Amino acid sequence: MKKGLASVSGESEHPDDPSESPPVYGLLSVVGRAREMEDEISVKMNLCRPEINGYQPVHYFGLFDGHGGRQVSALCKENMHVIIEEELMLVKDTAERLTGGEGEAVELWKKAISKTFERMDAMAIMLCGCSDLENFNVCRHHPRLSVVGSTAMVVLLTHDYIIVANCGDSRAILCRNGNTVQLSVDHKPDREDERARIEALGGKVLFVANAARVEGVLSISRAIGDRFLKPMVTSEPEYMFMKRDTKDRCLILGSDGLWNVVPNELCCAMVHNCPQEDVNHGLGVTGQRVGSRDMLAAAGLLVRLAMGRRSTENISVLVVDLRM
Repeated sequence: MKKGLASVSGESEHPDDPSESPPVYGLLSVVGRAREMEDEISVKMNLCRPEINGYQPVHYFGLFDGHGGRQVSALCKENMHVIIEEELMLVKDTAERLTGGEGEAVELWKKAISKTFERMDAMAIMLCGCSDLENFNVCRHHPRLSVVGSTAMVVLLTHDYIIVANCGDSRAILCRNGNTVQLSVDHKPDREDERARIEALGGKVLFVANAARVEGVLSISRAIGDRFLKPMVTSEPEYMFMKRDTKDRCLILGSDGLWNVVPNELCCAMVHNCPQEDVNHGLGVTGQRVGSRDMLAAAGLLVRLAMGRRSTENISVLVVDLRM
């Protein structure tokens, strides 16, 4: 396997039990033309069976695109799913189930996820570089950690819903019945509502190096970490609750190394037409599980397309098969 490149494919951890049938997926991360790898991806099938979901399984997918270093994205990979499981399991049942993105149930999900991002952010801004990821004390010897942060794209998949929580400019899209549905909106400082929020907090949005940046520094307006830009850069995510449909084909999560150069619609079209034998051709990677070889092939095809279009960032892609 080439340095700076990771590939994983996955399928059900309980293949003999039809009631335990998580979706298959494939993921691929490459350092690309960047100097170092700062992207991280985490997948946890059957993360938990919370009361709020009728004791049915919740599957977890997380993508974290670090900046200033990999410390915060690595921290998110190791801890975000642990925290979100804790928060979901604390939620007591409600008589109302998820119904189209409104109501008490949605607010309970949002509250648990919001608390998760808040706790994750608190860990990130207290991160110390003197030891391993288990040491969360601020260290005066490593002031540069105050400028390290990460996007956080988290997708929770239930039998009936796709729940998206996004902080930053990583993105999730849904390929449904030949159409493309964007499930998140990038958090950019020049987005009208984001700029108003930043300025209301006393911050400034400046254009530097052909991009709008918070205080002329950071090109995203929400992130985990980035202690020196608080409170202008918030960790509060935005949400999407999407009812699953039998016409759903797949879910695509990607870092900006993909989306900067490949449009949403082209991504869906490429996945739809991806030949199975095309698995990571030219990338030196072989899928670890044959059962989801087509999803790994799709992820590899998108990564190769982004590289061919001269993406300058790390490129990370996760493709989840939603066919039921």
